[in-house]
Amino acid sequence: MSQVATHSRPAFSWRMLLLSFRAYIALIVLAVIFAFLSPAFLTTGNLVILTKQVALNAILGIGMTFVILTAGIDLSVGSIVGLSGMIAGGLINQGLVLPLFGIAIFFNVWIVMLIALLVGVLVGAINGLLITRLNVTPFIATLGMLYVARGAALLRSNGATFPNLVGNPELGNTGFPILGTGTFLNLPIPIWIMLVFALLATFVASKTPFGRQVYAVGGNERAAELSGIRVKRVKLLSYIISGFCAAMVGLIISSQLVAAHPATGETFELNAIAVVVLGGTSLMGGRGTMGGTIIGAFVIGILSNGMVLLGISEFWQTVIKGFVIILAVVVDQLQYRLQQRAALQLKE
Repeated sequence: MSQVATHSRPAFSWRMLLLSFRAYIALIVLAVIFAFLSPAFLTTGNLVILTKQVALNAILGIGMTFVILTAGIDLSVGSIVGLSGMIAGGLINQGLVLPLFGIAIFFNVWIVMLIALLVGVLVGAINGLLITRLNVTPFIATLGMLYVARGAALLRSNGATFPNLVGNPELGNTGFPILGTGTFLNLPIPIWIMLVFALLATFVASKTPFGRQVYAVGGNERAAELSGIRVKRVKLLSYIISGFCAAMVGLIISSQLVAAHPATGETFELNAIAVVVLGGTSLMGGRGTMGGTIIGAFVIGILSNGMVLLGISEFWQTVIKGFVIILAVVVDQLQYRLQQRAALQLKE
């Protein structure tokens, strides 16, 4: 009996190792395949474009990771992307209209962005309060907020687009396009924003009491509560972080397009969940890393970019991405079962 156990453990460890590093393995494999199939893949221009696209999913994924680590879900992030862009676009083009006084107040572009970010924080806070105070399940609460935020974005302009968001020098609200199209040290600003968000999120998740509480709540909410952790507060802050990250993505996209459209961000919530799951974060909570989420974002980004370079139909791209997400969830479940089996063996 002891000989059998001795021979089975190394094989099990190798399986666990491969599953734990599945996102890194997928990243390397995809990069090698597309580099071989398309000479344009490894060019500097394409890699910069790829990383700019990855930045959006990575920032969204960072916020979603905090939520999923608490065993929650946030389906409203795509709508927050559209709403924050519309708030910024309206403030730049029309200002804050005060009908009673017959005037419109125009803000500096930094204040415009701050207001848009605060709107994302507000929506995230409402999600958190619905879940923690009214005991609405995360899926239903954020699904409802998905429609509320999207409807608010449409109402902001009656479904129209806010174009030409360059501002007016006389009003002192110019400079918005720099956020999405500017560069610093020859790197696009969205990439720098992604790096800052990734470093801050990694520090918060791994080095602060709040980060440890997030993992504890997702691992066993009841045990966390009994240990003195303010579970409702942790969940509320997690949804606020998610809303803030989504609002930042909305600002970046509107800045890149120099326009804001109420439909911006549709299905982005699916991309955010995909990069988190691909990065190894468990949908059941309590297990995952920010680094894994960033890698997951690069996996999705490389897959999308490579298929475009190879001229694969957009319809087939959607099908392939769907299969990748399903595979990621299946592998996550396999890893969870193996870990449970290992835990039982240790008890024996």
